[in-house]
Amino acid sequence: MSPPLAVPPRDTAQIYAGEYVKILSWNLLHEVGAQVQDVVALIEAVKPDIVLMQEAVAGLSALTDRLGGYYARFALPERIHGLACWSRHPFSRAPVRCRLPSGLIVRRHAQIIDFGSFSIANVHLSHGQILNRRQLRHLVPMLRNQAIIMGDFNLVGPTLLPQFQDVGPRAPTHRMAEIFPIRIDRCLVRGMHLMTHQILPNFRSDHHPIFVKLALDAPPRR
Repeated sequence: MSPPLAVPPRDTAQIYAGEYVKILSWNLLHEVGAQVQDVVALIEAVKPDIVLMQEAVAGLSALTDRLGGYYARFALPERIHGLACWSRHPFSRAPVRCRLPSGLIVRRHAQIIDFGSFSIANVHLSHGQILNRRQLRHLVPMLRNQAIIMGDFNLVGPTLLPQFQDVGPRAPTHRMAEIFPIRIDRCLVRGMHLMTHQILPNFRSDHHPIFVKLALDAPPRR
């Protein structure tokens, strides 16, 4: 068993203008994909502050036993998997579930995570290219002025969300039908700017993890 990771001295994840946060996002491929030990190995290698997971199953709660930190997960309705978040630092308030406009097959929601100075929407959007853009627009009013939307967008082409910048890696993150490389794992930001990004090797999953390091912009003057 790996020892818990050392946590920096500050006891909150709140960051201030000019400071940065490191975030990892990964679609784990539900029960046949990446397991707890794979996520632990990636965290130990990359050392993110926050990890967003899609298609996360119940066993991922063991992350806090292995690494310490804070964890929350919401299963999708009538599914064994859902959205999960692990953080090195406490949440400002308990993460909440945000119901999204859904298609006929899978009912979708987002996981809204608040860290005081910024908020994150962890998403696994629908495949419909009109519907998933509607889902993005639905999220915007629920987020802080300084915010991140990150995860599996199932979206090809521009997001059509003018308030946010697409700062994630530009290379393909998934192979549709195991043939066509596409970029569907994304990171959108508002009130933050990119310092670096990276696509990491995929193992035990059909998606590559994506990593971003983001700095908080100074809040606009009233």
